[in-house]
Amino acid sequence: MKYIKTFSENIEVSQVALGCMRIADMSASEAERYISEAVELGYNYFDHADIYGGGECERVFGSGLALNKSLRDKIIIQTKCGIRKEMYDFSKEHILNSVDNSLKSLGVEKIDVLLLHRPDLLMEPEEVAEAFDYLYESGKVGAFGVSNHSASQIELLKTAVKQDIKINQMQLSITNATMISSGANVNLQNRDGINYDGYLRDYCRLNSITVQPWSPLQHGFISGTFLENPDFEELNIKLRNLAEKYGTTDTGIAIAWLLRLPEKMQPVVGSINVTRLEEISKAADISLSREDWYDIYLTAGYKLP
Repeated sequence: MKYIKTFSENIEVSQVALGCMRIADMSASEAERYISEAVELGYNYFDHADIYGGGECERVFGSGLALNKSLRDKIIIQTKCGIRKEMYDFSKEHILNSVDNSLKSLGVEKIDVLLLHRPDLLMEPEEVAEAFDYLYESGKVGAFGVSNHSASQIELLKTAVKQDIKINQMQLSITNATMISSGANVNLQNRDGINYDGYLRDYCRLNSITVQPWSPLQHGFISGTFLENPDFEELNIKLRNLAEKYGTTDTGIAIAWLLRLPEKMQPVVGSINVTRLEEISKAADISLSREDWYDIYLTAGYKLP
């Protein structure tokens, strides 16, 4: 596993983060073993959200930490807030209540990184700023970021928020790469030239914001993986051939493709399979050649002008 600096210049984090949205049914002992095995493989960054498992995922994770208190000092905990039933809520009251609930569920005194989950259409930057100021000054949250936000939405937040926005978690994979394809097709009237996010990739790089690709193995909005999917036969053949070349698996190549991007990408993987987590951790050490990276891009169906 390689390590990078994201939300702090003083803390190194695993280049691949571990998403915890599938752990709701674990027992405390299973959660402790899951966290411990992940740490042994090099993962030290764990991603949560207050809505995962209806809040149960944070509670289960906390029960695992309670069984092995030494784990807390070895890991970074990130969580998200802002999604409520059939609405989004960035009000000061909701942000503060969500953080307090997450702290209680996780059984910790501090959340290392807090993300705003999805843009609230009624967001008031000044109200978010008040919440962030209190959480930072009280020591409840160490750093802040967003998820699924455009460049202009981040700029709007920055009109009031004093803390740096350090993370933006976005859906990104080989087969869902509009963040990348629009940059190769500027001012062209074709599918790949459609700009959905205000050239977010460039914006984040210019502003030292780490992009955390979520669902890095899925081909749509929570619609299944492209690996071993007959709809992506040519791509899977390419991934298997390159896996043999680089001594890894198709999963490893898919993650290595994202990590080959020159900015600091930190994919969030949600597997609870230790074997797959080991495959992915080793992918951080793979550096695809420029030729192989573009070969995958074109095989996935994207065009170069």
